[in-house]
Amino acid sequence: MPSAARRLHLERHRGERVGWLRAAVLGANDGIVSTASLVVGVAAAQASPSAIVMTAVAGLVAGAMSMAAGEYVSVHSQADTEKADIDRERRELATDPQAEERELATIYEGRGLAPTLAQQVAQQLMAHDALGAHARDELELSQTMAARPVQAALTSAASFAVGAALPLLVVVVAPAGSLLAWVPGTAMFFLALLGSLAARTGGAGMLVGAWRVTFWGALAMAITAGVGALLGAPPG
Repeated sequence: MPSAARRLHLERHRGERVGWLRAAVLGANDGIVSTASLVVGVAAAQASPSAIVMTAVAGLVAGAMSMAAGEYVSVHSQADTEKADIDRERRELATDPQAEERELATIYEGRGLAPTLAQQVAQQLMAHDALGAHARDELELSQTMAARPVQAALTSAASFAVGAALPLLVVVVAPAGSLLAWVPGTAMFFLALLGSLAARTGGAGMLVGAWRVTFWGALAMAITAGVGALLGAPPG
């Protein structure tokens, strides 16, 4: 059937999700772990309920702003490096296109093409989009993996705030005398859910994702609780 033969074979890949998924998971994970750890630490130090709530709120605001600033600066540095590499390739293509064509052909030979075919492919790609070919095959840059500082900053801040709001909500609704049980327990549940959803979105195993996130979050809370209990202990 000619019409069926001409149909495009469309595939859905998860590579385009890497940028925002990484920032979202990192932000939400940090929001849950850091806020829950703060609450557990001050609760173990026998702080008052109002002080615990204030600590959680301050942790949410400060953490969201810190995540946004940190992600923007780090990802912008990556974007600056990528731009500098592309500008250098643009200059080299303008001054010595023959050498750049040979360089591209060598790359294709290394990937398994015969020398003659590699040369033909390099010539055709250079004629079509020389800079794009070098950015993709020499610098290994792609539109999917391109650095997006603003997207990373906003995603991290929003996801941190959502993650931090969960322990804060527990602090508000749970009995003050049992926060040391409620906060870690619910935080580990939230972390397991986050790990499962992130793994499913990225196409990985859900159980492994849940275990990895929960283990490190529980360890962070345990260490913080120990420090809080130590510092909050009355002098003997």
